[in-house]
Amino acid sequence: MNRMQERYNTEIVPALRKAFDLKNIMQVPRIEKVVVNIGMGEALDNPKALESAVSDLTIVTGQKPVMTKARKSIANFKLREGRLIGTKVTLRGERMWAFLDRLLSTALPRVRDFRGVSVNAFDGRGNYTLGLRDQLIFPEIEYDKIDKLRGMEVTIVTTAKDDDQARVLLQMLGMPFSRKEA
Repeated sequence: MNRMQERYNTEIVPALRKAFDLKNIMQVPRIEKVVVNIGMGEALDNPKALESAVSDLTIVTGQKPVMTKARKSIANFKLREGRLIGTKVTLRGERMWAFLDRLLSTALPRVRDFRGVSVNAFDGRGNYTLGLRDQLIFPEIEYDKIDKLRGMEVTIVTTAKDDDQARVLLQMLGMPFSRKEA
């Protein structure tokens, strides 16, 4: 069992249960899955870019990503329905906890001029999306081996009823939220 998962089960669950006055342990908010996504408009002109994004995502998450296709055609972006425009990975269980642990303890502190992540990135249903500017913050990726800096989105899907419960859950897990409230 991962150290973060162990901490969640032993320390965080009882604390959340007490904080939100929950009768049943199954009501305690938990992390369901983590989706890591790289959307790439340049994949239309350069199919090789998609391959390197897939390899970067495989290295970072330890799981092979799936390609995402355009759902509808948009003429202004020269986009046709069904074209490959990105790649994503859905992590659950052991891999999810391992990725979250690496993200919070190793990757985020390596961001330049890091002042914490935004508290406003919740979607209203208790899910949090974090945008990363480049893939180099993960120590597994070697600087010499990348072709281009690529951003990615990390979406943390929780079972929390609302954003406040999710915020407390992520804070207890060690998510470094910025100090200023909006």
